Amino acid sequence: MRHFAEQPALFDETPAPPGAPSYLADHRARLRQRFVEGGADAMPDYELLELLLFRIVPRRDVKPLARALIDRFGDLGAVLAAGPGELSATPGIGPSIAQEIAITNAVTRRTLRSRALHRPVVSSWQALIDYCQATLAHAPTERFRILFLDTKNTLIADEEQSRGTVDHVPVYPREVVKRALELNAKSLILVHNHPSGDPTPSDADIALTRAIESAARVLDLALHDHVIIGRGRTLSFRSEGYL
Repeated sequence: MRHFAEQPALFDETPAPPGAPSYLADHRARLRQRFVEGGADAMPDYELLELLLFRIVPRRDVKPLARALIDRFGDLGAVLAAGPGELSATPGIGPSIAQEIAITNAVTRRTLRSRALHRPVVSSWQALIDYCQATLAHAPTERFRILFLDTKNTLIADEEQSRGTVDHVPVYPREVVKRALELNAKSLILVHNHPSGDPTPSDADIALTRAIESAARVLDLALHDHVIIGRGRTLSFRSEGYL
């Protein structure tokens, strides 16, 4: 029979050493004050991650955990985008912490999506890019999304059309325009990511875009843009002259 004392702690904690609570309280107060005074831009990624972990692990020094996660995944965005299994593979990160980080990522993505959905893309373009970055920049494989717009260029739907490998995703122009007609959309924006981090379009990307543009034109659908998401960088086919 398993005794109660042998069950894992809810937040994957270890007992704090003598004297630690006072130090931790002071350290956490300083970080919170820096956030209040300077905002997120005044803090490196690992300190922002500490602020998040404060709420998950209330009685433990989480700075080593924050640094370990940033060292492993590269930046805060990649940490939030990591799956629970990947996070749990980091020493000190148990299922509860991994789940809370995943919840934070889901809330962030939902918030960014709400800022872009049902708004004209002209006035919400940056919100749209922010959402696409949060959704796709750290995905380990290529993913292809389609943004469907109405006659007023308002975003009415955002759907993932397919997933692929690290350098290829299968997309069929016929299926793209078929779905646009089902939604009564009048125009499209294509979005996909490059897991390599470099948003430079490949010859296949260019050929696919032109094939979708041709198929859409036959049905009086406009292709406004194709955006490639990299790590912290985006490329617009329209801005770069590919469309």
